[in-house]
Amino acid sequence: MISVLLADDQALVRAGFRALLSAEPDIEVVGEAADGLEAVAQARQTRPDVVLMDIRMPGVDGLEATKRIAADPALAATRVVILTTFELDEYVFEALRTGASGFLVKDTEPVELLRGVRAVAAGDALLSPSVTRRVIGEFAGRSVQSGPIMPPVPLDQLTDREREVLVLVAEGLSNDEIAARLVISPATAKTHVSRTMNKLGARDRAQLVVWAYEAGLIKPGWLN
Repeated sequence: MISVLLADDQALVRAGFRALLSAEPDIEVVGEAADGLEAVAQARQTRPDVVLMDIRMPGVDGLEATKRIAADPALAATRVVILTTFELDEYVFEALRTGASGFLVKDTEPVELLRGVRAVAAGDALLSPSVTRRVIGEFAGRSVQSGPIMPPVPLDQLTDREREVLVLVAEGLSNDEIAARLVISPATAKTHVSRTMNKLGARDRAQLVVWAYEAGLIKPGWLN
């Protein structure tokens, strides 16, 4: 059973998400929060698999709440998905840097929302190739001002294959797609991704994407 916490200051939005998610046999809504402070408290109490987090909330906003959840060792297994009105919300990249596993626009089709919740709960980043390119391309330069999400790791700690895999993850490819690109098995691709995450100290695939940009492995020109 996938446990989900809803954090949004609009009760109607929470009610809609709850109705949709609760109708699924493998998903359970374990709590609701109307602001970031309550979201963090609820996350610590319920230990959800996934938090659907609105960015713009009164008081402690979703960005700060995401930082606190990602920084709490007791919530290491909890994944945060940012809810935004616009795909290029100015806070999306910062949210990814601070621990979010991806994002969804609020008008996402129900089937896509359900697929996204299940994907994040399974450990995947909720970043399609097109969204990855647009979001990271738009906001990557801002990371220089605010510093890296983790201490720099010498690239020589990664094997040539792991560097290849890191770049492909940054393009938004799934394990199956990476396997097809490199002509290896999906299991081998998953192993390479896991080893790369361990060496870089990345929380999940979303942080691998950000790390690849901050390390200079992906340049803005790649988007063209």
